[in-house]
Amino acid sequence: MKLAFDTDGGIGTRATLGVIVLEADETLEPEFARIMAMEAVALYHNRIPMVPEVRPETLARMEADLPATARQFPEATKFDVIGYGCTSASSVIGSDRVAAAVHTVHPDAQVTDPLAALIAAGRALGAERLGFVTPYLPEVSQTMRERLEAAGFSIAGFGSFEEGDDRVVARISEAAIAEAAIRVAGAAPCDAVVISCTNLRCLTIIPEVEAQIGRPVLSSNQALAWHMLRLAGITESLPQFGRLFAVAG
Repeated sequence: MKLAFDTDGGIGTRATLGVIVLEADETLEPEFARIMAMEAVALYHNRIPMVPEVRPETLARMEADLPATARQFPEATKFDVIGYGCTSASSVIGSDRVAAAVHTVHPDAQVTDPLAALIAAGRALGAERLGFVTPYLPEVSQTMRERLEAAGFSIAGFGSFEEGDDRVVARISEAAIAEAAIRVAGAAPCDAVVISCTNLRCLTIIPEVEAQIGRPVLSSNQALAWHMLRLAGITESLPQFGRLFAVAG
């Protein structure tokens, strides 16, 4: 027998979000799942091709693949915000060009990325001097540093694991990341510490590091999730994910 049915607005009646995740990333999706567990907020993921070696030339190649990846989101769904989950590639490609590539497929969606999100987060917190932790090789770290400085921040302290293989980055221990953030925060006076890279496992250590250093900690995944929610008009305070989530936007 044929059954009757009715329809409603679907899952994302408050917000529909999409995030483009690197093929090699093992951390963004689990961390986003914790942050985005909200009633009537729909979150969709697509993977973009990426070799494990994080170098400027491999990062730049992703720009051409962004439209095809964005096209794989559900066609019938209107997206409020789409995020591109790569901090280093956003620095190499540029946030404007990332947005332009996504807009070729989803012209009405707001677009952000970890670089744009970290800049927005730093400004929302009133931070000017940043401690800066990365896992990247020097040339990738330098590009990211230049982007932050161009946005008006100064880098007060800096440290990097200098690891070029994203598969290794995903396995850097949370204890090592926390120790690095605390060490960089102590190197020179700073207003906040940025831990860059969506593949570094930061979410659970942010509150404890903030408690030790007495300043906000911003990670790529945390800032990207915060910025996507705020762009979608969702302003809940989620202090378990750090001081940033006490800021409305």
